[in-house]
Amino acid sequence: MERYKILFVCLGNICRSPAAQGVMQRMIDERGLTDRFYLDSAGTYGGHAGELPDRRMRVHAQQRGYTLTHRSRRVTGQDFEDFDLIVAMDASNRYNLENMAATVDETQKIVMMGDYIRHYQHYDHIPDPYYEGAEGFELVLNLLEDACEELLSQLV
Repeated sequence: MERYKILFVCLGNICRSPAAQGVMQRMIDERGLTDRFYLDSAGTYGGHAGELPDRRMRVHAQQRGYTLTHRSRRVTGQDFEDFDLIVAMDASNRYNLENMAATVDETQKIVMMGDYIRHYQHYDHIPDPYYEGAEGFELVLNLLEDACEELLSQLV
């Protein structure tokens, strides 16, 4: 069986998308589905390439048992070929991804993480916590746990 490949995407790949990758990976591992999925994350902006996730996101994630060790990278054209699903954190990310896609088939791989949110009805996207305080990082983790649970339930 070939692994289902999911790429999580935000702007800089230092807050939301590596957190989504970490949250989803733990859910997959806890369900014994590790061999069925391959996860990665990237940003539409490459200015943080090679960096660990933002320290604040790592701290808040660690408090929930997530260890975020991903190194930031920018989305490449190859990602559209390599991944089955490309999950954008907000409309700006989706817009940038759509502009990077070379074909209609590649564009159809792009979905919004907000479409999987079930318990936070006032959110249709994952807001960027970069300029927020602790509550922004906690909110992002709450939204990602909710959305990843729904995404995974639709895939298995």
